[in-house]
Amino acid sequence: MEARKKVVSFLTYLLLAVSFVLFVFPFFLMVVNSFKNNGEILESPFSLPTSLNFGHFAEVVDKMNFFVSFRNTVVVTFLSVLFIGIFAAMTAYYMVRRPTKFNNGLFALMVASMIIPFQSIMIPLIYIYGAKLHWIDAAPIPLLIILYIGFGSALSVFMYHGFVKSIPYELEEASLLDGCTRAQTFFKIVLPMLVPTSVTIAILNVLWIWNDYLLPSLVLTKEQDFTMPIKMKVFNGTYMNNWELLIPALLLTILPILVAYLFGQRYIIRGVSQGAIK
Repeated sequence: MEARKKVVSFLTYLLLAVSFVLFVFPFFLMVVNSFKNNGEILESPFSLPTSLNFGHFAEVVDKMNFFVSFRNTVVVTFLSVLFIGIFAAMTAYYMVRRPTKFNNGLFALMVASMIIPFQSIMIPLIYIYGAKLHWIDAAPIPLLIILYIGFGSALSVFMYHGFVKSIPYELEEASLLDGCTRAQTFFKIVLPMLVPTSVTIAILNVLWIWNDYLLPSLVLTKEQDFTMPIKMKVFNGTYMNNWELLIPALLLTILPILVAYLFGQRYIIRGVSQGAIK
């Protein structure tokens, strides 16, 4: 029995090691090749660079107009995640504390809406906001933020809903007896207790919105409004065979969100288990 446990443990660690290499190796290739020129990349893509040449990164920042697309992505992501978190927390709190048939039915519809693929509604959606309301031409970035709030609220409400049910109602009663209003009770008592789930929801939404290409490609039509995934697509079409620029551009595009994920990854599983399972 002891030998069997050792074999299982060894195979488990071996599988984890192989998985780690498979996931990390592409990123490793991208990093080492970002400092090479085209000749070095094509001749020896797996070797380490002979020197750290940061000139390609400066060229990418200039030709890609990096800081404009980076600003657009930050603004869209930050505002979308902020409003999703606030509105979803308030909605879930109200549904839990007011379990009427209407609220229960609305919650069921929100959960059911998560299985509807975006591709099935994107054409009528763009037709309404573009051809009918003309929001795509007038205010593309605000429209994009509104759409992200709508599409991201269902999952966030679902996660908050499970966590709010675990908060003792006696805490709220005590605050009401002390003279707090319902709004003060929510923002001063309930919302601080939702921080673990809020962080998890924020990380998941940041990963989704930052990397999303399809929705921005339908809404953003002017180059000055492009987010980083769209700008990367355009840059790729312009410098298709210029690997010494494409690889640094790709690294600059994914590096901010990768850093954010590494700092917040421990909250994801904790928040999902605390919110969705309860």
